[in-house]
Amino acid sequence: MSEYDAIIVGGGPAGATVGTLLAEKGRKVVILEKEKFPRYHVGESLMPFCYFTFERLGVIDKLNERAYTNKHSVQFVTKDGRMSAPFYFFQHLDHPAATTWQVKRSEFDEILLDNAREKGAEVREETQVVDFLYEGDTVVGVTAKGKDGESYELRAPITVDASGRDSLFQTKRRWRKRDPKLKKIAIWTLYKGAKRDPDLDEGATTVAYLDDRGWFWNIPMKDDIVSSGIVAERDYLYKDTRDPKSIFEREIENNAWIKDHLSCGEQFGEYWVTGEYSYRSEHCAADGIVLVGDAFAFLDPVFSSGVFLALKSGEMAADAIDSALQKSDTSSVAFSDYGERLCQSMETMRSLVYAFYDEGFSFGKLVRKHGDLRGTLTDCLIGDLVDKDYGPLMEAIGGLASLPEALPYGRTAAKSSA
Repeated sequence: MSEYDAIIVGGGPAGATVGTLLAEKGRKVVILEKEKFPRYHVGESLMPFCYFTFERLGVIDKLNERAYTNKHSVQFVTKDGRMSAPFYFFQHLDHPAATTWQVKRSEFDEILLDNAREKGAEVREETQVVDFLYEGDTVVGVTAKGKDGESYELRAPITVDASGRDSLFQTKRRWRKRDPKLKKIAIWTLYKGAKRDPDLDEGATTVAYLDDRGWFWNIPMKDDIVSSGIVAERDYLYKDTRDPKSIFEREIENNAWIKDHLSCGEQFGEYWVTGEYSYRSEHCAADGIVLVGDAFAFLDPVFSSGVFLALKSGEMAADAIDSALQKSDTSSVAFSDYGERLCQSMETMRSLVYAFYDEGFSFGKLVRKHGDLRGTLTDCLIGDLVDKDYGPLMEAIGGLASLPEALPYGRTAAKSSA
C-alpha cells in the first residue's frame, strides 16, 4: 500500500488540472490513467476563458508552440445556408484570451498530463481503477490494476474522480441523472481538405441547424482537418437507418452550408456515436471523494463548454482540496462551496442550451430585441460563468424561450440530504 495526499482517477484535462495545481502546492499526488497517451478524444473547440486556467497551469507557451488553428468566433447557420453575424470574442474582450484554439485533443491532453508530471505529480498510465476503498462511509483510496494485470491498493485522505464519461464513482453509486429534456445523441467523424471560410473566420466554430433543432458542428483544426458532427434526437437520426455513415451522409444534404463546406473534403477514419449526452451526478462529493469534469456532469456541447468545465472544475476542486487538507477535513461538507458555485455556473449554460433548442428562440431575435445584452450574451459564450449573475439575460431569453428550472441535485451529499 502507498500513501498519498490525493489520488486522482483519470488523466484528462480535469484530472491533469487537479494534479498539477495540488503538486504545485507541495501535495503528494498520483494520477491513475487507464489509457496510454496520446489517444483520440473528441471535444476540440475551446472557450476563450480556458485561457485563465491555462495561464495558471503554465501551458500557454506550449499551446502556442503547437500552432493550433486560432478560433476568433462562433457563428450560427440556418438550414438554407444563411449565417448570423459571428460573435467575435475580441469585440468584447480586450485580452489575449480573446483568441483561443481548435486543438487536437490527443496532443492537447498529453500536454496537460505531461505538465502535471513536470510539476511534481506522479502519473501512472495504463492503470485502471477497479474499485474504491472505504472506512465506514468514507472513501479512503482505490484498488487499481496496472498493465501487468496485478491489483494493488492506494490510500489518501481525498480521492478525485476525473474518469470522464466513464463516471466511475457515480456509476457505482447509481448517482447519474440524465437531463429531462436534453436527450440527444451525437455522430461525428473527420474530414481532410474541407472548405474553410476566409480570413478571421477560417477557424470559427460553426453551428449549422438541421430539422427538429438538430445541428452540425464544424471545427477547423490544424493539418487541414475538420471535425464534423451531428447532435439531434435519437428518433430523428435513426428514422431510416442506424448506420452512422448513412445517417451522416443523409444529413449533409439537409444543410446548404455544411454541404458546400464538406463537398470538397474527404472523410477519413471512423464514425463515432455516443448517447446520453447531458447528465449530472446526484452529488458532487461525498466523504473522502470529489467529482470533477465529465465524471460529475456533461452538458450538451453546442457551446463547446466541455473542456472549459473540465478545466474550471479541476481548478476549483484543487483549491477546495488544498484547503480541506490544511484543515484535515475532507468530508463532503468541505466541498459545499465547490458544488454550489459549479452548479450555478452550469445552470447558466444549461439555460442557454435549452433556449437554443426552443423553436421560438434565435440569437438574432434576442439581440434585435435586447441589443444592450449582446455583450452579456458574449460573456456566456466565452465562458465567463463562475460567480456571475446572469439574471437580466435569462429574463430576456425567457421572453423568447421556455427555460428550465434549476436542477435540485449536484451539491455535496451532506448538503443535499440536509
